[in-house]
Amino acid sequence: MALVVHRLRSGTPRLFCPGVFRFRNSVGMDKMGLAMARSPLERLNFENVALKKLPLDRSEEPGVRQVKGACFSRVQPQPLTNPRLVAVSQEALALLGLNGDEVTEDPLAPDYLSGSKVMPGSEPAAHCYCGHQFGHFAGQLGDGAACYLGEVRVPPNQDPNILHENPSGRWEIQVKGAGLTPYSRQADGRKVLRSSIREFLCSEAMYFLHVPTTRAGSVVTSDSKVVRDVYYSGHPQHERCSVVLRIAPTFLRFGSFEIFKQADEFSGRQGPSYGYDELRGQMLDYVIETFYPEIQQQYPDRVERNVSFFREVMRRTARLVAQWQCVGFCHGVLNTDNMSILGLTLDYGPYGFMDRFDPEFICNASDNSGRYSYQAQPAICRWNLVKLAEALDPELPPDRAKAVMEEYLDLYNSCYLDNMRRKLGLLKKQEPEDEILITELLQTMHNTGADFTNTFRSLSHISCPSEGESETEEELVRDAANLLLEQCASLEELKAANKPTMDPRELAMLLSMAQSNPALFQMISDRMTIARQLSRLNKLKELMETNEEEIKTKQTEEWTSWITRYRKRLAQELEGNTDVQAVQEERVRVMDSTNPRVVLRNYIAQNAIEAAESGDFSEVRRVLKVLEKPFSSQPGLEVPAWVGQGGATQQGERDDGEEQQEEVASASTVRNPVPYDSKPPAWSQAICVT
Repeated sequence: MALVVHRLRSGTPRLFCPGVFRFRNSVGMDKMGLAMARSPLERLNFENVALKKLPLDRSEEPGVRQVKGACFSRVQPQPLTNPRLVAVSQEALALLGLNGDEVTEDPLAPDYLSGSKVMPGSEPAAHCYCGHQFGHFAGQLGDGAACYLGEVRVPPNQDPNILHENPSGRWEIQVKGAGLTPYSRQADGRKVLRSSIREFLCSEAMYFLHVPTTRAGSVVTSDSKVVRDVYYSGHPQHERCSVVLRIAPTFLRFGSFEIFKQADEFSGRQGPSYGYDELRGQMLDYVIETFYPEIQQQYPDRVERNVSFFREVMRRTARLVAQWQCVGFCHGVLNTDNMSILGLTLDYGPYGFMDRFDPEFICNASDNSGRYSYQAQPAICRWNLVKLAEALDPELPPDRAKAVMEEYLDLYNSCYLDNMRRKLGLLKKQEPEDEILITELLQTMHNTGADFTNTFRSLSHISCPSEGESETEEELVRDAANLLLEQCASLEELKAANKPTMDPRELAMLLSMAQSNPALFQMISDRMTIARQLSRLNKLKELMETNEEEIKTKQTEEWTSWITRYRKRLAQELEGNTDVQAVQEERVRVMDSTNPRVVLRNYIAQNAIEAAESGDFSEVRRVLKVLEKPFSSQPGLEVPAWVGQGGATQQGERDDGEEQQEEVASASTVRNPVPYDSKPPAWSQAICVT
């Protein structure tokens, strides 16, 4: 009988004999059943309904191609060389009924979680969709690197609240980075370690911030390599192929319905399934029946059902973008193919959490026009909803869709204001001046270069005015101002932040062209971009004519003025309440459970990435632990693990598959360490995400 030996990361051999298994728990003979499988991932209960109810591509032709009349194409994930686990999310894997510790110890887990081996019951496929990218219809896109593995039945002990959010009773699982599909275009279907870590960590970070999102169960890396030019600078380098396990009720998106689009009047492209109108109805039936069953049951009339469905998608999208704005999250690539049909945050690419508050914050270095800037997100989501409505026509009559979209702005503003009131601790009353107070807060933050996350977190330290206060009003306001001034930018930081991103000679040329040849100017630039550059230039000029002392004086004045108004508004919260202490305690509790202490700032992710690229996965796992409790302090998890270790990695955390590094420490360990909840260090300004 053949013996198979797997060596664990610890170096201890584990012996497997076919038909002989080792059990972690005592199981009676009459209950062994599925427990006989070697791997917990072989016990997953697949029920791949999407592939049964939506049409599959009949062609098995290899390579990139146009796929007509189908929503999915069968594919085979391409194995990686020496795959190994970087990290797992215990809570995400629990959705599938998996124990994270068992998965971590399972020698087959890296193969299954990377797609190098196909789990029993899995039916790998790639989804066909289209999309408007940066405002232009791009034609067929599809899963160029992601691979649908199947749908796993929800385990019997799943939280009822989760089942309410996922009425299908199944979780779709994907591996992202598993190789070529018919939709890979000019790419290779692979993802690298840095992008995989970013998607893994942010998927989970958003969940624990209570923002609707797809989930990530694991990251696997390997010895397989691909060439990437990170900054498109002409300096490509080899990077390790890595794979993320993604989990959601479904990964269908707005662009899923754009495969039926007629030829676009601007780009000339059309959807690959243009003319297959019955397929549009089939897909719509599947989505509503599976993920919106209450709407399906409530509306026997097809048109009314479809209108109600579109209204619910609009509501979920409005609420989602309001939540993004309130945690300072910028998606970066809000194309229609990156918008979930369930109102989830989908596809984590060049995203970013704001550090210094700037309404024009652009997290994607490739977004030269600022189309997907922070302040543009609510309007862009509305634009994308309009494109979804167009894609659903004639199933969704245009006049009915237009009426629904007229509700969007009021709903978004309502959700945004509700969230902001909680962030400011305005819980007892809703006053007309609240909107002005919030606007003035954001303007003060912008003027002073205040850190978005930390400023909101600090507001709970500003108390409601009450009788018997030991300090005078002036002293309390001064103390509060000093607290918030700690989060403001220095003169040099403000100068750096307002430096134009465009070369002065290029700016001068474009200004001249706008006057002399407007048609050519519109082809290569736009007035908003130029206006933004000129605004930065004017602000920089002002800053060059001042000094640090003058800046601090101005910042103090601005914060003192706003805090005074804020305290007056807080006094209204106490009217009619005899127990002032109880009101104050509730306010602090709500604010501290709404304003996170920690978010996934770019420098935190970068530290974890650089450690992992040098073979140390401990920082990825440590950051995940921190992000799982973003609203509370965690003793022992205040700073990266390598701080104070001189760059050494913890025993057992180094990846045995990595080549030996000549450097004693990675780049991340050389930098001055800062706590996870601090303002970003100066070096973080150089991080560029495209």
